[in-house]
Amino acid sequence: MRFALGVEYDGSAYAGWQLQKDVPTVQGALEAALAGVAGRPVRATCAGRTDAGVHATGQVVHFDPGVVRPDSAWVRGVNAHLPPDVAVLWATPVADDFHARFCAVGRRYRYLLLNDPVRPALADRRVGWHHRSLDAEVMDAAAATLVGEHDFSAFRAAECQAKSPVKHLRRAAVTRRGAFLVFEFEANAFLHHMVRNIVGALVQIGNGRRPPGWIAELLASRDRTQAAPTFAAAGLYLTGVAYPSHWRLPSTDRMILPF
Repeated sequence: MRFALGVEYDGSAYAGWQLQKDVPTVQGALEAALAGVAGRPVRATCAGRTDAGVHATGQVVHFDPGVVRPDSAWVRGVNAHLPPDVAVLWATPVADDFHARFCAVGRRYRYLLLNDPVRPALADRRVGWHHRSLDAEVMDAAAATLVGEHDFSAFRAAECQAKSPVKHLRRAAVTRRGAFLVFEFEANAFLHHMVRNIVGALVQIGNGRRPPGWIAELLASRDRTQAAPTFAAAGLYLTGVAYPSHWRLPSTDRMILPF
């Protein structure tokens, strides 16, 4: 029987989700913990491969245990084998044709940015930081112009392996919460570095270095070389993955505090 898991992790100590030789990865830690419960090697497949330093509060994973264990073993048992910065939130059996990545119809990301003259200490590696004052309302209006189905080549990393740069961005919003700016993005799928590249452009607009219409110009240009640098990974969280209702998966969207 196949199982789906909801997984949360602090990506600070990992070279991303995907297995790599001689470096710690989230997939490596999770597969080792699953093997500890299953008593055999287990391969875990995720909904969205996060980069080095990127976090998740709502990652979804599927795996085939090949053995029978109580459902609770895939939460409490696996967590007993995991390092403190990775945790399984829930586990549920699914049909064999469920695929964490290919069955997903949407993903949600949140970026937390400390907007303060002084860099963070307690929240270091968990939030982005910009020292100049930012206008959240102007940034929110600029972000809204990206909503819809577009070619997002201007916000795509050079090493992106997606077959098409066209994605449907369903939500892009920026709100201020005290000293923090919260960026919310939801799309059917995202390109490599797409969220961090959009955040970088919005920060340039928010600090007045670029006019609000600049982001629409970037989108139309489809030219990554004209855009802002990729923003830091530290503030980025995969907060949820959406699936058709017939899969009956638990909600994966959880708010995370920046400390």
